[in-house]
Amino acid sequence: MNPVDHVLQTSFPSLPVPTREPVASMSAPGERLLVASNGVFLEINRPWIRLVRLLGSYAWPMPVPYGKAAEETEVRCGSVPADLVAGFARMARVALPNEVGAWITWNASTGAFRLLPLSSLSHSPSHLRYERPQLDADEWLVVDCHSHGHGKGYFSSTDDRDDQHDVKLALVLGHCHQTPSVALRLCAKGQFEVQREVPGRWLAALSAEVV
Repeated sequence: MNPVDHVLQTSFPSLPVPTREPVASMSAPGERLLVASNGVFLEINRPWIRLVRLLGSYAWPMPVPYGKAAEETEVRCGSVPADLVAGFARMARVALPNEVGAWITWNASTGAFRLLPLSSLSHSPSHLRYERPQLDADEWLVVDCHSHGHGKGYFSSTDDRDDQHDVKLALVLGHCHQTPSVALRLCAKGQFEVQREVPGRWLAALSAEVV
């Protein structure tokens, strides 16, 4: 095999799903394809989350000699603290009328979350460019937060481009001068899953921040 192809396939392998035992767990963070009798699935493994999502089914019912797979979501880090979300809301109010960004991270060694402000390269009431920070060892991005100033919280086409390669929750707060409007989605390597229900603890903390 060509050495380049060998490296690429090693970094992103394909695994036939066994019929008589569970799929062996991934030994490190990364992605792989699961080839199953009911379709091809993408498995994403991070210390804080594990996801399995159907990429595509077969064009006709060919008897593929593999086991079945199923979509899964396993959140390993626990609940994101509401006070960190409220802390970002305070940052967003201070930055008005401009947009601002922050990350909520989780350390796999200590189990601790933290709110990490992002250094803006440029920002205005309608845009934000920031420098991705260097994280500590065993620290992982969980929630990528940014604000929309006085405007509505929503995901723009720019957000879609920025989020397409990441594995994270993306949070947008709008109407930051009052009780914020909230948009939340799970980003999984280009698939965006809008979360219709924002955690109630987050909403309560955001409401309590309004003076």
